[in-house]
Amino acid sequence: MSAEEKRAWIMAVVTGGAYATYVTLVMSEAGGGALAGAPYVATMLWTIGIAVLATIVLDAVAAIASPSECDQKDQRDREIYRFGEYIGHWVLVAGAVAALGMSMARLDYFWIANVIYLAFVASAILASVAKIVAYRRGFQPW
Repeated sequence: MSAEEKRAWIMAVVTGGAYATYVTLVMSEAGGGALAGAPYVATMLWTIGIAVLATIVLDAVAAIASPSECDQKDQRDREIYRFGEYIGHWVLVAGAVAALGMSMARLDYFWIANVIYLAFVASAILASVAKIVAYRRGFQPW
């Protein structure tokens, strides 16, 4: 497994785990009441911060575990990276458009912030899955 594929796995797992943790914590803080009334800002910031830190640490551990693969990136790796990011960006754009529409409709900040967070999460996971599939099943550049 190449270093870039390992990074894609790390991103997918850490991002998915952090978002699942965030949703669980916010729903428990809502206590059966309205979700929009739940305190979410600190929880969101902490889960994002911990996810970023965990990704950095796991990337470093993966690089230490196989230092010979760390700096090897060929044309295929660059094309797969670009392909995955391209796919992920479309999800991010869709989320931004949704958040823009929600702000124009003057919806609660809770929903707007959560749509933006979900768009970032979905973008990262979809980009990572696209990269993993490209590594596992082959990749044909367009």
